[in-house]
Amino acid sequence: MRERIHSYLGFARKSRNLISGYNTCLYGIQKRKVKLLILAADLSENTLEKFRRLCESQKVEYRICLTAEQLSMYAGEEGKGIFGVTDQKFADVISKEIDQMK
Repeated sequence: MRERIHSYLGFARKSRNLISGYNTCLYGIQKRKVKLLILAADLSENTLEKFRRLCESQKVEYRICLTAEQLSMYAGEEGKGIFGVTDQKFADVISKEIDQMK
């Protein structure tokens, strides 16, 4: 399962359908570009709560999984714990894989 998430995040990044970082994802959600938000489970409680509320108010799907280190490695980034998927097909596939992993 994790190998598939790794692959899908890599494909999304290469096709420029993956954004990362606190401010970039915040802006993407507000502009309604983010279809799926992926949050690392080890983020601070305040950050998780802020993005939960924002996603619920903007009707954006979100998933909390893995650690920031694992997500960063999977996405080919460094030191990031928040990722936004901007393509609906990638969002559907990745959220399905995350749900199966749990």
